[in-house]
Amino acid sequence: MNRATVLLGMSGGVDSSVAAALLVRQGYDVHGVTLQVWEHEDEAVAVSKKWQERGCCKIGIAKHVAKTLAIPHEVIDTRESFKKGVIHDFLQSYAQGLTPNPCVRCNERVKIQGLLALAESRGIPHVATGHYVRVHNDHEGMALRRSADLKKDQSYFLYRISPAWLPRLIFPVGNMQKADVWLEAEAMGLPVDELKESQEICFVSHGDYRTFLEKESPEAKRPGAFVDQTGSPLGQHEGIAFYTPGQRRGLGVATGRRLYVQHVQPATNTVVLGPEETLYKDHCKVADLNLFTPSLLHTTTEVAVKVRYATPAVTATLQPIHPSALRIQFHEPQRALSPGQSAVFYCNDNVLGGGIIQPF
Repeated sequence: MNRATVLLGMSGGVDSSVAAALLVRQGYDVHGVTLQVWEHEDEAVAVSKKWQERGCCKIGIAKHVAKTLAIPHEVIDTRESFKKGVIHDFLQSYAQGLTPNPCVRCNERVKIQGLLALAESRGIPHVATGHYVRVHNDHEGMALRRSADLKKDQSYFLYRISPAWLPRLIFPVGNMQKADVWLEAEAMGLPVDELKESQEICFVSHGDYRTFLEKESPEAKRPGAFVDQTGSPLGQHEGIAFYTPGQRRGLGVATGRRLYVQHVQPATNTVVLGPEETLYKDHCKVADLNLFTPSLLHTTTEVAVKVRYATPAVTATLQPIHPSALRIQFHEPQRALSPGQSAVFYCNDNVLGGGIIQPF
């Protein structure tokens, strides 16, 4: 009997490693691939915990897991496409006063798309990753769903994948709890005490995006005026790229009360400051849409919305504006909505789609 073939993205993390073991156990012919999106690991550098690497692509562990499971594995250099599709977008967005989410763009433009293109070129019908998300097929067709472990759900980062891709995608850990994934990893003999989960952006050292901006885009350091909400000057900023809505630290402005970044104005190179209570907004506009439910463009719909990965979904009403934009009317005002970030729409566990928050 011929086994179904699947191309598995192996980052070297615990989730894709366990996904590999599960697929092998389920009888798939698994071909492991690590998409190298950033710098090479320096194998010449001795560290006390050789497994532990910063970032999301731990090639050494991926190779070890593939060897243990007796599956083929290769490393594909995708640094150029990552640079064009993610790094450039990151730098340009901040320069325009936006707050981008590089993990969303990476999954859309590099990881999922890259794996599917590679699978297509090799005649492999399925692609799998270790993401915490589910694909469900019912009488209404294919749907993207939140994972069984809602604390680890990664659907926010995957909402931009094309609906046409869903029939080919497999997410082996999407139905699992994280605790059970760790147990599987231990059973595989992986050094779970050293497999720390990075919360950093893979290309930003020490979690400080401002240092990265200064190095890669020195022209972003263009001083301008801090102003209050009436336009009166309050001091000087270092460049609009270094300030995001809700920011309080590092402003260097003393007025006798706490001030927060409200928004930036690229046209005038100004950063508007104000009190915390004015950070709350009850609506925003989203464009650059990716929808699994096209009817959202034709009728007013009540949904749950996540405006950040780490915050809970809140209730809101979506109102069509025109064929490429929606208005989100929140039932309760939301703090520090950030243009450039994603707003993702849900109905129960189903992902309805999402878009990019637009400047106010």
